[in-house]
Amino acid sequence: MTGTQKHLLVLGAGTAGTMIVNKLRKRLSREAWTITVVDRDDVHDYQPGYLFIPFGINTPEQVRKTKRPFIHDGVDVVMGVVERVDTEAHEVRLEGGRVLPWDQLVIATGTSPRPDQTEGTLGPQWHQEVGEFYTYEGALALHEQLDTFTGGRLVVHITELPIKCPVAPLEFTFLADDWLRQRGLRERTELVFVTPLDGAFTKPVASRTLGSLLEEKGITVEPDFMIERIDQERKVIVSFDEREVAYDQLVTVPLNMGADFVGTSGLGDELNYVPVDKHTFLAHGYDDVFALGDASNIPTSKAGSVAHFSVDVFVENFVEHVAGRPMTHSFDGHANCFVESGHGKALLLDFNYDTEPLTGTFPLPKVGPMRLLGESRTNHLGKLAFRHVYWNALLPGHPLGLPAEMSMAGKNPA
Repeated sequence: MTGTQKHLLVLGAGTAGTMIVNKLRKRLSREAWTITVVDRDDVHDYQPGYLFIPFGINTPEQVRKTKRPFIHDGVDVVMGVVERVDTEAHEVRLEGGRVLPWDQLVIATGTSPRPDQTEGTLGPQWHQEVGEFYTYEGALALHEQLDTFTGGRLVVHITELPIKCPVAPLEFTFLADDWLRQRGLRERTELVFVTPLDGAFTKPVASRTLGSLLEEKGITVEPDFMIERIDQERKVIVSFDEREVAYDQLVTVPLNMGADFVGTSGLGDELNYVPVDKHTFLAHGYDDVFALGDASNIPTSKAGSVAHFSVDVFVENFVEHVAGRPMTHSFDGHANCFVESGHGKALLLDFNYDTEPLTGTFPLPKVGPMRLLGESRTNHLGKLAFRHVYWNALLPGHPLGLPAEMSMAGKNPA
Protein backbone atom coordinates (compact mmCIF):
# COMPACT_ATOMS: atom_id res chain seq x y z
CA MET A 1 0.00 0.00 0.00
CA THR A 2 1.43 3.37 -1.00
CA GLY A 3 0.54 6.91 -0.09
CA THR A 4 -0.96 7.48 -3.52
CA GLN A 5 -3.26 4.48 -3.41
CA LYS A 6 -6.94 4.96 -2.79
CA HIS A 7 -9.00 2.60 -0.68
CA LEU A 8 -12.31 1.03 -1.62
CA LEU A 9 -13.97 -0.44 1.47
CA VAL A 10 -16.95 -2.77 1.04
CA LEU A 11 -18.98 -3.68 4.12
CA GLY A 12 -20.56 -7.09 3.70
CA ALA A 13 -19.40 -10.16 1.76
CA GLY A 14 -22.80 -11.57 0.87
CA THR A 15 -24.10 -11.80 -2.69
CA ALA A 16 -23.78 -8.12 -3.61
CA GLY A 17 -20.55 -7.45 -1.71
CA THR A 18 -18.75 -10.49 -3.12
CA MET A 19 -19.78 -9.67 -6.69
CA ILE A 20 -18.70 -6.05 -6.27
CA VAL A 21 -15.18 -6.79 -5.06
CA ASN A 22 -14.65 -9.54 -7.61
CA LYS A 23 -15.80 -7.44 -10.53
CA LEU A 24 -14.04 -4.24 -9.45
CA ARG A 25 -10.77 -6.02 -8.73
CA LYS A 26 -10.68 -6.82 -12.44
CA ARG A 27 -11.46 -3.22 -13.40
CA LEU A 28 -9.40 -1.13 -10.97
CA SER A 29 -5.62 -0.90 -11.13
CA ARG A 30 -3.89 -2.53 -8.17
CA GLU A 31 -1.37 0.30 -8.17
CA ALA A 32 -4.16 2.85 -7.84
CA TRP A 33 -6.69 1.04 -5.63
CA THR A 34 -6.75 -1.33 -2.68
CA ILE A 35 -10.01 -3.21 -2.13
CA THR A 36 -11.04 -4.46 1.30
CA VAL A 37 -14.21 -6.33 2.23
CA VAL A 38 -15.41 -6.70 5.82
CA ASP A 39 -17.75 -9.33 7.21
CA ARG A 40 -18.51 -10.78 10.62
CA ASP A 41 -17.57 -14.38 9.75
CA ASP A 42 -16.35 -16.67 6.99
CA VAL A 43 -19.74 -18.30 6.35
CA HIS A 44 -21.54 -17.72 3.04
CA ASP A 45 -25.04 -19.10 2.66
CA TYR A 46 -27.03 -19.55 -0.52
CA GLN A 47 -30.09 -18.01 1.07
CA PRO A 48 -32.67 -19.12 -1.55
CA GLY A 49 -31.82 -22.66 -0.45
CA TYR A 50 -33.30 -22.02 3.02
CA LEU A 51 -36.77 -22.39 1.47
CA PHE A 52 -36.12 -26.01 0.49
CA ILE A 53 -34.42 -27.25 3.68
CA PRO A 54 -37.64 -27.73 5.72
CA PHE A 55 -38.94 -30.07 2.99
CA GLY A 56 -35.70 -32.00 2.57
CA ILE A 57 -35.15 -30.76 -0.99
CA ASN A 58 -31.82 -29.05 -0.20
CA THR A 59 -29.26 -30.31 2.30
CA PRO A 60 -27.35 -28.00 4.66
CA GLU A 61 -24.11 -28.75 2.76
CA GLN A 62 -25.62 -27.44 -0.46
CA VAL A 63 -26.43 -24.01 0.94
CA ARG A 64 -23.48 -23.25 3.25
CA LYS A 65 -19.82 -22.77 2.27
CA THR A 66 -16.86 -20.67 3.43
CA LYS A 67 -16.57 -17.16 1.96
CA ARG A 68 -12.87 -16.85 1.26
CA PRO A 69 -12.61 -19.18 -1.77
CA PHE A 70 -15.19 -17.07 -3.59
CA ILE A 71 -13.33 -13.77 -3.13
CA HIS A 72 -10.62 -12.62 -5.56
CA ASP A 73 -7.04 -13.06 -4.33
CA GLY A 74 -6.41 -9.35 -4.83
CA VAL A 75 -9.03 -8.39 -2.23
CA ASP A 76 -8.17 -7.98 1.46
CA VAL A 77 -10.67 -9.80 3.66
CA VAL A 78 -11.25 -8.57 7.22
CA MET A 79 -13.37 -10.51 9.68
CA GLY A 80 -15.04 -8.20 12.17
CA VAL A 81 -18.28 -6.58 13.26
CA VAL A 82 -18.85 -3.02 12.07
CA GLU A 83 -19.56 -0.68 14.97
CA ARG A 84 -19.77 2.70 13.25
CA VAL A 85 -19.14 4.55 10.00
CA ASP A 86 -17.59 8.01 10.34
CA THR A 87 -18.31 9.76 7.05
CA GLU A 88 -16.39 12.90 8.02
CA ALA A 89 -13.18 11.10 8.97
CA HIS A 90 -13.65 8.53 6.18
CA GLU A 91 -13.20 5.69 8.66
CA VAL A 92 -15.05 2.56 9.72
CA ARG A 93 -14.64 1.41 13.31
CA LEU A 94 -14.96 -2.28 14.11
CA GLU A 95 -15.83 -3.84 17.46
CA GLY A 96 -12.56 -4.20 19.32
CA GLY A 97 -11.27 -0.85 18.14
CA ARG A 98 -9.78 -1.56 14.70
CA VAL A 99 -10.21 1.37 12.30
CA LEU A 100 -10.30 1.03 8.52
CA PRO A 101 -9.84 4.07 6.24
CA TRP A 102 -11.67 4.54 2.96
CA ASP A 103 -11.89 6.87 0.00
CA GLN A 104 -15.00 5.18 -1.39
CA LEU A 105 -17.39 3.15 0.75
CA VAL A 106 -19.96 0.55 -0.32
CA ILE A 107 -22.50 -0.72 2.21
CA ALA A 108 -23.69 -4.20 1.27
CA THR A 109 -24.58 -5.63 4.68
CA GLY A 110 -28.01 -6.82 3.61
CA THR A 111 -31.08 -7.25 5.74
CA SER A 112 -31.86 -9.66 8.56
CA PRO A 113 -34.97 -11.01 10.29
CA ARG A 114 -35.62 -9.36 13.64
CA PRO A 115 -37.97 -11.55 15.69
CA ASP A 116 -37.17 -9.39 18.72
CA GLN A 117 -39.26 -6.60 17.18
CA THR A 118 -42.59 -8.44 17.58
CA GLU A 119 -43.83 -9.12 21.11
CA GLY A 120 -44.03 -12.78 22.07
CA THR A 121 -42.03 -14.19 19.16
CA LEU A 122 -38.93 -15.17 21.13
CA GLY A 123 -40.83 -17.22 23.67
CA PRO A 124 -40.22 -20.83 24.72
CA GLN A 125 -41.68 -22.18 21.45
CA TRP A 126 -39.35 -20.16 19.19
CA HIS A 127 -37.96 -22.45 16.47
CA GLN A 128 -40.50 -25.06 17.54
CA GLU A 129 -44.25 -24.35 17.27
CA VAL A 130 -43.21 -20.84 16.18
CA GLY A 131 -40.88 -21.49 13.27
CA GLU A 132 -39.18 -19.54 10.49
CA PHE A 133 -37.05 -20.34 7.44
CA TYR A 134 -35.26 -17.01 6.88
CA THR A 135 -32.15 -18.18 8.74
CA TYR A 136 -30.03 -21.30 8.39
CA GLU A 137 -30.77 -22.35 11.97
CA GLY A 138 -34.47 -21.65 11.56
CA ALA A 139 -34.73 -23.71 8.37
CA LEU A 140 -33.04 -26.69 10.05
CA ALA A 141 -35.31 -26.44 13.08
CA LEU A 142 -38.40 -26.19 10.87
CA HIS A 143 -37.34 -29.35 9.03
CA GLU A 144 -37.39 -31.18 12.37
CA GLN A 145 -40.78 -29.67 13.25
CA LEU A 146 -42.40 -30.73 9.98
CA ASP A 147 -41.07 -34.24 10.43
CA THR A 148 -43.32 -34.58 13.47
CA PHE A 149 -46.33 -32.68 12.05
CA THR A 150 -49.44 -34.89 11.77
CA GLY A 151 -52.08 -32.32 10.84
CA GLY A 152 -53.84 -29.33 12.30
CA ARG A 153 -53.70 -25.65 11.50
CA LEU A 154 -50.51 -24.60 9.66
CA VAL A 155 -50.22 -20.82 9.42
CA VAL A 156 -47.69 -18.98 7.23
CA HIS A 157 -47.39 -15.36 8.29
CA ILE A 158 -45.62 -12.20 7.06
CA THR A 159 -45.00 -9.50 9.65
CA GLU A 160 -44.32 -6.53 7.37
CA LEU A 161 -42.65 -5.59 4.09
CA PRO A 162 -40.01 -5.19 2.79
CA ILE A 163 -38.56 -8.66 3.31
CA LYS A 164 -35.90 -10.69 1.56
CA CYS A 165 -37.38 -12.47 -1.45
CA PRO A 166 -40.97 -11.30 -1.01
CA VAL A 167 -42.37 -14.33 -2.88
CA ALA A 168 -40.68 -16.82 -0.52
CA PRO A 169 -43.59 -16.99 1.99
CA LEU A 170 -45.93 -17.83 -0.89
CA GLU A 171 -43.48 -20.43 -2.16
CA PHE A 172 -43.30 -21.99 1.28
CA THR A 173 -47.09 -22.17 1.38
CA PHE A 174 -47.32 -23.84 -2.03
CA LEU A 175 -44.53 -26.29 -1.17
CA ALA A 176 -46.21 -27.07 2.15
CA ASP A 177 -49.44 -27.87 0.30
CA ASP A 178 -47.54 -30.27 -1.98
CA TRP A 179 -45.57 -31.78 0.93
CA LEU A 180 -48.76 -32.39 2.94
CA ARG A 181 -50.48 -34.05 -0.03
CA GLN A 182 -47.53 -36.38 -0.58
CA ARG A 183 -47.80 -37.53 3.04
CA GLY A 184 -51.56 -37.88 3.09
CA LEU A 185 -51.91 -35.03 5.58
CA ARG A 186 -53.53 -32.33 3.45
CA GLU A 187 -57.13 -33.24 4.34
CA ARG A 188 -56.14 -33.16 8.00
CA THR A 189 -54.49 -29.73 7.69
CA GLU A 190 -55.94 -26.24 7.38
CA LEU A 191 -53.38 -24.14 5.54
CA VAL A 192 -53.61 -20.38 6.15
CA PHE A 193 -51.62 -17.55 4.54
CA VAL A 194 -51.59 -14.36 6.65
CA THR A 195 -50.32 -11.15 5.07
CA PRO A 196 -50.27 -7.40 5.78
CA LEU A 197 -51.10 -6.84 2.10
CA ASP A 198 -54.60 -6.73 0.65
CA GLY A 199 -53.71 -9.61 -1.67
CA ALA A 200 -51.15 -12.31 -2.37
CA PHE A 201 -48.35 -10.06 -3.65
CA THR A 202 -47.30 -6.44 -4.06
CA LYS A 203 -47.74 -6.30 -7.87
CA PRO A 204 -51.45 -6.38 -8.83
CA VAL A 205 -51.11 -8.55 -11.96
CA ALA A 206 -48.93 -11.13 -10.21
CA SER A 207 -51.12 -10.89 -7.11
CA ARG A 208 -54.18 -12.00 -9.11
CA THR A 209 -52.33 -14.98 -10.59
CA LEU A 210 -50.82 -16.05 -7.27
CA GLY A 211 -54.08 -15.42 -5.43
CA SER A 212 -55.86 -17.74 -7.87
CA LEU A 213 -53.30 -20.45 -7.13
CA LEU A 214 -53.93 -20.08 -3.39
CA GLU A 215 -57.66 -20.43 -4.01
CA GLU A 216 -57.22 -23.46 -6.28
CA LYS A 217 -55.16 -25.21 -3.62
CA GLY A 218 -57.72 -24.53 -0.90
CA ILE A 219 -55.45 -22.19 1.06
CA THR A 220 -57.21 -19.63 3.23
CA VAL A 221 -55.93 -16.04 2.93
CA GLU A 222 -56.10 -13.60 5.85
CA PRO A 223 -55.26 -10.18 4.31
CA ASP A 224 -54.57 -6.77 5.86
CA PHE A 225 -53.24 -8.40 9.03
CA MET A 226 -50.86 -6.12 10.94
CA ILE A 227 -49.49 -8.23 13.76
CA GLU A 228 -49.15 -6.80 17.27
CA ARG A 229 -48.02 -9.91 19.14
CA ILE A 230 -47.73 -13.68 19.22
CA ASP A 231 -49.42 -15.37 22.17
CA GLN A 232 -47.52 -18.65 22.38
CA GLU A 233 -49.51 -19.89 25.38
CA ARG A 234 -52.86 -19.54 23.57
CA LYS A 235 -51.25 -20.39 20.17
CA VAL A 236 -52.66 -17.34 18.36
CA ILE A 237 -51.27 -14.35 16.52
CA VAL A 238 -53.02 -11.07 17.31
CA SER A 239 -53.33 -8.02 15.06
CA PHE A 240 -53.46 -4.38 16.13
CA ASP A 241 -57.21 -4.40 15.44
CA GLU A 242 -57.48 -7.43 17.79
CA ARG A 243 -58.18 -10.05 15.13
CA GLU A 244 -56.79 -13.44 16.08
CA VAL A 245 -55.50 -16.31 13.94
CA ALA A 246 -55.02 -19.61 15.74
CA TYR A 247 -52.25 -22.05 14.82
CA ASP A 248 -50.90 -25.46 15.66
CA GLN A 249 -47.72 -24.75 13.71
CA LEU A 250 -46.79 -21.15 12.89
CA VAL A 251 -44.24 -20.28 10.22
CA THR A 252 -43.59 -16.57 10.61
CA VAL A 253 -41.50 -14.15 8.58
CA PRO A 254 -40.25 -11.62 11.15
CA LEU A 255 -39.73 -7.95 10.46
CA ASN A 256 -36.62 -7.48 8.30
CA MET A 257 -34.15 -4.69 9.10
CA GLY A 258 -30.78 -3.48 7.88
CA ALA A 259 -27.62 -3.57 9.98
CA ASP A 260 -27.68 -1.69 13.28
CA PHE A 261 -24.54 0.32 12.47
CA VAL A 262 -26.37 1.91 9.54
CA GLY A 263 -28.81 3.50 11.96
CA THR A 264 -26.28 4.46 14.63
CA SER A 265 -24.05 6.04 11.98
CA GLY A 266 -26.89 8.28 10.78
CA LEU A 267 -26.99 6.65 7.35
CA GLY A 268 -30.33 4.84 7.49
CA ASP A 269 -34.09 5.18 7.57
CA GLU A 270 -36.34 3.80 10.31
CA LEU A 271 -35.54 0.22 9.23
CA ASN A 272 -31.79 0.86 8.88
CA TYR A 273 -31.84 0.85 5.08
CA VAL A 274 -29.63 3.41 3.35
CA PRO A 275 -31.59 5.96 1.26
CA VAL A 276 -29.97 6.03 -2.18
CA ASP A 277 -30.57 7.23 -5.70
CA LYS A 278 -32.53 4.29 -7.08
CA HIS A 279 -30.70 4.43 -10.41
CA THR A 280 -27.07 4.87 -9.27
CA PHE A 281 -27.09 3.61 -5.60
CA LEU A 282 -25.25 6.74 -4.43
CA ALA A 283 -26.32 7.49 -0.87
CA HIS A 284 -28.30 10.69 -0.49
CA GLY A 285 -26.05 13.57 0.49
CA TYR A 286 -22.75 11.84 -0.34
CA ASP A 287 -20.48 11.42 -3.33
CA ASP A 288 -18.34 8.67 -1.78
CA VAL A 289 -20.90 6.33 -0.14
CA PHE A 290 -22.97 3.75 -2.02
CA ALA A 291 -25.36 1.07 -0.81
CA LEU A 292 -26.27 -2.03 -2.80
CA GLY A 293 -28.18 -5.25 -2.46
CA ASP A 294 -30.65 -5.53 0.39
CA ALA A 295 -28.91 -2.76 2.37
CA SER A 296 -30.44 0.04 0.28
CA ASN A 297 -33.99 1.41 0.20
CA ILE A 298 -34.56 1.04 -3.56
CA PRO A 299 -38.25 0.31 -4.27
CA THR A 300 -37.92 -3.17 -5.74
CA SER A 301 -37.58 -6.70 -4.41
CA LYS A 302 -34.82 -7.52 -1.95
CA ALA A 303 -33.65 -10.49 -3.99
CA GLY A 304 -30.52 -12.03 -5.45
CA SER A 305 -31.51 -11.15 -8.99
CA VAL A 306 -31.72 -7.47 -8.03
CA ALA A 307 -28.24 -7.70 -6.50
CA HIS A 308 -26.97 -9.30 -9.71
CA PHE A 309 -28.46 -6.75 -12.10
CA SER A 310 -27.73 -3.74 -9.89
CA VAL A 311 -24.08 -4.72 -9.38
CA ASP A 312 -23.61 -4.90 -13.15
CA VAL A 313 -24.87 -1.31 -13.44
CA PHE A 314 -22.95 -0.13 -10.37
CA VAL A 315 -19.58 -1.44 -11.55
CA GLU A 316 -19.78 0.52 -14.80
CA ASN A 317 -20.88 3.66 -12.96
CA PHE A 318 -18.24 3.31 -10.25
CA VAL A 319 -15.41 3.12 -12.77
CA GLU A 320 -16.71 6.33 -14.34
CA HIS A 321 -17.29 7.98 -10.97
CA VAL A 322 -13.78 7.46 -9.57
CA ALA A 323 -12.32 8.66 -12.86
CA GLY A 324 -14.15 11.96 -12.36
CA ARG A 325 -16.69 11.36 -15.11
CA PRO A 326 -20.51 11.44 -14.85
CA MET A 327 -22.21 8.12 -14.17
CA THR A 328 -23.94 7.22 -17.43
CA HIS A 329 -25.65 3.94 -16.50
CA SER A 330 -29.04 3.73 -14.83
CA PHE A 331 -30.61 0.81 -12.96
CA ASP A 332 -34.26 0.29 -13.91
CA GLY A 333 -35.26 -1.85 -10.92
CA HIS A 334 -35.02 -5.12 -12.83
CA ALA A 335 -36.06 -8.16 -10.76
CA ASN A 336 -36.36 -11.74 -11.90
CA CYS A 337 -38.00 -14.18 -9.47
CA PHE A 338 -38.89 -17.86 -9.69
CA VAL A 339 -41.96 -18.78 -7.65
CA GLU A 340 -42.17 -22.44 -6.62
CA SER A 341 -45.80 -23.54 -6.84
CA GLY A 342 -45.46 -27.20 -5.83
CA HIS A 343 -45.80 -30.46 -7.73
CA GLY A 344 -42.48 -29.89 -9.50
CA LYS A 345 -43.57 -26.63 -11.12
CA ALA A 346 -42.76 -22.94 -10.74
CA LEU A 347 -43.70 -19.57 -12.18
CA LEU A 348 -41.31 -16.83 -13.27
CA LEU A 349 -41.76 -13.09 -12.69
CA ASP A 350 -39.75 -10.47 -14.58
CA PHE A 351 -40.42 -6.80 -13.81
CA ASN A 352 -38.85 -3.44 -12.97
CA TYR A 353 -39.71 -0.11 -11.36
CA ASP A 354 -42.24 0.77 -14.06
CA THR A 355 -43.38 -2.51 -15.62
CA GLU A 356 -45.41 -5.14 -13.80
CA PRO A 357 -44.85 -8.87 -14.33
CA LEU A 358 -46.34 -9.90 -17.67
CA THR A 359 -47.04 -13.18 -19.40
CA GLY A 360 -44.74 -14.42 -22.18
CA THR A 361 -41.42 -16.23 -22.48
CA PHE A 362 -37.95 -15.62 -21.05
CA PRO A 363 -35.21 -14.92 -21.99
CA LEU A 364 -35.99 -15.41 -25.69
CA PRO A 365 -39.24 -14.51 -27.51
CA LYS A 366 -41.37 -17.60 -28.23
CA VAL A 367 -38.41 -19.92 -27.60
CA GLY A 368 -38.14 -19.26 -23.86
CA PRO A 369 -37.48 -21.79 -22.45
CA MET A 370 -38.96 -20.18 -19.32
CA ARG A 371 -42.63 -19.23 -19.07
CA LEU A 372 -43.55 -15.92 -17.49
CA LEU A 373 -46.46 -15.82 -15.04
CA GLY A 374 -47.29 -19.42 -15.85
CA GLU A 375 -46.47 -22.70 -14.14
CA SER A 376 -43.99 -25.02 -15.82
CA ARG A 377 -41.59 -27.83 -15.02
CA THR A 378 -38.81 -25.91 -16.82
CA ASN A 379 -39.15 -22.99 -14.43
CA HIS A 380 -38.83 -25.35 -11.46
CA LEU A 381 -35.72 -26.99 -12.90
CA GLY A 382 -34.30 -23.54 -13.62
CA LYS A 383 -34.71 -22.53 -9.99
CA LEU A 384 -33.02 -25.70 -8.75
CA ALA A 385 -30.18 -25.32 -11.27
CA PHE A 386 -29.50 -21.75 -10.22
CA ARG A 387 -27.77 -22.93 -7.05
CA HIS A 388 -24.94 -24.30 -9.21
CA VAL A 389 -24.85 -21.07 -11.25
CA TYR A 390 -24.71 -19.03 -8.05
CA TRP A 391 -21.67 -20.77 -6.59
CA ASN A 392 -19.75 -21.23 -9.83
CA ALA A 393 -20.52 -18.17 -11.93
CA LEU A 394 -22.47 -15.43 -10.16
CA LEU A 395 -20.34 -15.05 -7.02
CA PRO A 396 -16.98 -15.21 -8.84
CA GLY A 397 -18.22 -12.37 -11.06
CA HIS A 398 -18.45 -14.22 -14.36
CA PRO A 399 -20.91 -12.81 -16.93
CA LEU A 400 -24.20 -14.73 -17.13
CA GLY A 401 -25.31 -13.32 -20.46
CA LEU A 402 -28.43 -11.67 -19.04
CA PRO A 403 -28.75 -7.89 -19.57
CA ALA A 404 -29.13 -5.81 -16.42
CA GLU A 405 -31.93 -3.81 -18.04
CA MET A 406 -35.31 -5.51 -18.32
CA SER A 407 -36.23 -6.42 -21.87
CA MET A 408 -39.76 -6.40 -23.25
CA ALA A 409 -38.80 -9.09 -25.78
CA GLY A 410 -41.08 -12.11 -25.43
CA LYS A 411 -43.54 -10.34 -23.14
CA ASN A 412 -47.24 -10.02 -23.91
CA PRO A 413 -48.72 -6.54 -23.42
CA ALA A 414 -50.96 -6.19 -20.38
